Amino acid sequence: MSLRINDVAPNFTADSTAGKITFHDWIGDGYAILFSHPKDFTPVCTTEFGAVARLVPEFSKRNTKVMGISVDNVDDHTKWKRDIEAFAGTQADFPIIDDTSLTVAKLYNMLPAEAYLPDGRTPADSATVRTVFIIGPDKKIRLTMTYPMSVGRNFAEILRALDAVQATDGVPLATPADWVPGQDVIVALSLDNEAAQAKYGALDIKLPYLRFAKAPAKA
Repeated sequence: MSLRINDVAPNFTADSTAGKITFHDWIGDGYAILFSHPKDFTPVCTTEFGAVARLVPEFSKRNTKVMGISVDNVDDHTKWKRDIEAFAGTQADFPIIDDTSLTVAKLYNMLPAEAYLPDGRTPADSATVRTVFIIGPDKKIRLTMTYPMSVGRNFAEILRALDAVQATDGVPLATPADWVPGQDVIVALSLDNEAAQAKYGALDIKLPYLRFAKAPAKA
């Protein structure tokens, strides 16, 4: 069965470019992004890892750690990081885990249980390992995105989605289409108008079931 939103993200222990990591311990009390790749030294993935390298400070501001997964070994990851850093013009300051066993890819339902890495494999053999997971401090999955190999991920959108997840996590709010931080949010129907106004101030009522309010300031 596929992993769903609010499922606990499967825990694992794996070697990485930052040493041995146990995933839930590594997440700690913040958020985490796990983004997966089918092979090292591939063009689209190199641009994606470069994009993440540039955004590490932004993720850190949001109390969010980032981890890459590629189904190659740590030695290859370390060599590949040199290419990533040369392309990005900055350090790739996040761990990349070794998933040559496909343990994580299978735990996260990115590959079928019988999948294996054949001799002389190409990225096509693990093509479906192209998913992003946003995980909350309670270790539950908040959001997933899966891309084909030919489509580079938009990490500005992933950062925007993280902002939306954090803005609505555990509160009766949602974000509308194309929302960015600073814009109004939608108040959940679990609050009537009186309770919504008491909690969030003046409402902009577009429809009886579509009520906007100013986004609360972050604590």
